[in-house]
Order: sequence, then C-alpha cells, then structure tokens
Amino acid sequence: MTILAIDQGTTSSRGIVFSDQLDVLGTAAQEFRQHFPRSGWVEHDPEDIWSSVAATARAAIERAGAPRIDAIGITNQRETTLIWDRKTGRAIAPAIVWQDRRTADHCARLRGEGAEESVRAATGLLLDPYFSATKIRFLLDNVEGARARAEAGELAFGTVDSFLIWRLTGGRAHLTDATNASRTMLYDINKGAWSEEMLELFDIPAAILPEIRDCADDFGMTRADLFGREVPILGVAGDQQAATVGQACFQPGMMKSTYGTGCFALLNTGETPVPSQNRLLTTLAYRLDGRSVYALEGSIFIAGAVVQWLRDGLGLIGQASETAGLAARADEGQQVYMVPAFTGLGAPHWRAEARGAIFGLTRATGPAELALAALQSVGFQTRDLWEAMRADWTAASDTVLRVDGGMTASAPAMQFLADILGAPVDLPGNAETTAQGAAWLAGYRAGLCPGQDEYAAAWQLSRRFEPEMEPERRDALYAGWQRAVAATIAAGEAD
Repeated sequence: MTILAIDQGTTSSRGIVFSDQLDVLGTAAQEFRQHFPRSGWVEHDPEDIWSSVAATARAAIERAGAPRIDAIGITNQRETTLIWDRKTGRAIAPAIVWQDRRTADHCARLRGEGAEESVRAATGLLLDPYFSATKIRFLLDNVEGARARAEAGELAFGTVDSFLIWRLTGGRAHLTDATNASRTMLYDINKGAWSEEMLELFDIPAAILPEIRDCADDFGMTRADLFGREVPILGVAGDQQAATVGQACFQPGMMKSTYGTGCFALLNTGETPVPSQNRLLTTLAYRLDGRSVYALEGSIFIAGAVVQWLRDGLGLIGQASETAGLAARADEGQQVYMVPAFTGLGAPHWRAEARGAIFGLTRATGPAELALAALQSVGFQTRDLWEAMRADWTAASDTVLRVDGGMTASAPAMQFLADILGAPVDLPGNAETTAQGAAWLAGYRAGLCPGQDEYAAAWQLSRRFEPEMEPERRDALYAGWQRAVAATIAAGEAD
C-alpha cells in the first residue's frame, strides 16, 4: 500500500512516494522559474506549477518501482493566489505569490479606515499583502472583464492546493482544506466557514470560492490518464500545517519551525484560538474529524532565500551547501548584521515597506562575513518570533523547537539557532516532514496509517542542538540585531 505526497513549494515541486509505514520509496524534484516583473512583485506561471507537479509525481512513482498508488496527499505554498476559467482550467493571469507586496497600499488604506481589528477578530490575521484577499481583489480589478465573469460564476479562485485539485480531477472538484482557507483572510476561524463580512470588506464575490473540507477528507478522484487509473485525493494541508502534522506537534505547547524559502514557526495552542498581543497570527494548525486545533504562527519572509541571494544575486557561492564553509572563515572580530527584508519584514514587525540592509561593514568585510551574517539572520528572526510567542502564551516558556526544511542541513546554522534562543533545537530523523504530514493525512483518511497517538510515538530524533553560548554574549548579539531591525524600519518609513 503506497501514498503519493505532492509537495508544491515556492521554488520547486516535489513528488514523494511513501509506504503505509511512511517510509520513503521514491522522490523527484523540479525547480521552476520565479518572475519579478516589478519591484516588490513576485509571480509564478500556473502552467509551470502544474507541469512540474505532474512531472515529479510521475517520476517519483517510477523511481519507487511503479507501485499502485492508493491515496494522494497534497501540501502547498500558502496564500499564493490563482484565478482560472472554469471551462478551460486556464488561469486568467500569473499566480500572485505569497511574497508579493503589490497590494501594500490597499492594506494601508484599509488599516487607516480602521478595518484591521475586524479582520483580526474574524480571521486571526493582520492586514497585510501576504494573504490572499487583496491579491484576489487586485486580479478582479486589473484583469479585463474578470469581475463581471467572477460574479457570473465563470471563474474560480484557489490557493495552489485548489488549483492542483481542479487540474488533477479534470475540473470535477473545486475544494480546499481548512488550513489553506485560513490563510486567505476570508475565513472565519471561529465559525469555520467563509466570512460574509470579509467578502464584503474586500469586495469579493462568493461564487469564486472553493468548498472547505477537513485536512483528511475526500477531495475527489484524479483523472485516470494521469496515473493509469483514478486515485483518491484524501489529504490536503498548507505546507506549514503539514509540517506541524509531520513533526507530530499534536499537543498544546509543541512548536515547530520550517526553514525553506521563508521560515514559519507554529505553536500548538489547542482547541481554543489565542489572540496575539504581539502581532503574531492566530491560525489553524489542522482540522481533523471536524475538530479544529489552533496555533500561533510567526512568518519570516526570507530564510533560505537569503542563501539563494548569496548564490544568484551576489555570486559568492556556487551552491547553497557552500555557505556554512564560507561562513566558518569569517573574522570573529567583526559583527555584521544582515536584515534580509527583500520583500518586507514579516512577524512580528509586519513592515511591507521595509527593504534589506546590512550593518557593521568595514574595509575588512568580505564574502565570509556576509555568509555568516546571512545564516545568523535566520536565527535572529526566529528569536523575534520566539519572544513574541512566549509573551502571548506563557505555556510556551519551556518549549523545545522541532525544526525541518532545507536549512537544517547546516549544523552551524542550527547550532547558532539554539545558541541565540537559549533553548534546545531538535532535528527529526525523517527530513521529509512536510511531505510526510500530507502523506499521513491521506493515509489516515484511507485507514492505511496509524492514528495520532501511535504516529506521535513513532517520531524519531536525529540530533539535538543544545545552547552553548554564554548568556551575556547572546543578549549582546540580539540587542545589536534589534538595533539593526529598528534602523531598517526607520529607513523604510523615510522612503
């Protein structure tokens, strides 16, 4: 019995075939092009998303020995917004990626009109271009004829999961799960349904919205021609929620942080949503069997992407794996701070206008110091989230952080993370935690995989990083980071 996990990310798509014991049988990955048509704009070609998913799914199945696939789980980059024609399945415009900041002025205008409190009360989110609602509004208002067609029921909106479900099922299913819905800024997390108030606020017709289901649920059957026969899609979750499930963070107080293009930390707070007083997000961790479990989330827009910038933007490295070695040669007498606000600052600052900055440069600063500052920026940003979470929910004071994602392959980065947090950092035995979460959801629905307790008991630790830094140095480094962030924000405001 096998499960195909589709992991559609910001810079690549991956297919992973799991056994019913959640052992990896075959994998495939494919990067696709990023589009930056203007400053602050980030787009994807929807056909690149679809073709990379189809290709990697088939390749993973072939590499696994072409087994019979019994269920499919999907996990995806969240908030990225697509609108497509219901008849043709073709998108009416490029996908607007979660990193895109083009609607910052719209959010600022609504904030100035006093709308943010009602948005937070209903959705648990802050008024920010990050989320889907203002992206939808932008497409409806800027693609010729889109609003009239949407109101007539000719168009469909979806985050990436919905778009993939539509394509996989040949247009027979227009569905999403509760976690992806909760990232649109249109979902009432208290009622567990689309919010009429938010639809009115953002002027979005309900006719374009998908139906919402649990994370482990029936999302339709694939077209027979894709995998040789129809296969049920039985699990769906946004990538960060899928990682939370994959890390078995089922108990209140458990916390995970995923280091991919961005960094996303979720703290399980149980079945009651916890309003944040420190500009974190109140969101769904998962919804199973009709029961919603909530989380506090902190979102960092640039984590692994800062290493990509060292490679592609500056040409300092040829591949990401070289970063740690380069950073190890840095001059210990210098302290360079890099604030990678390339697409604004996320939690807990939420400054869409901020842009990246580097502090502490001297004539002796070179590639090694920049590489170290890039790696350390991820730890510093995580500390920002950590402090906000502990202020919002005192039960988080003794939390051990479970980590996953590409950057966890860097032992120096993870050691610095433990050092700057002053807390243990746990690396799981299975690196495929996001895809595994999607696979478990599908397998759980199909009756192939164990329940939550048994699954959690099977979680394995690969390595624990214990803090080694002296508290005085930790505090001094973090104080310098806070000054760098304050200066970056001030520069953004001045512009």
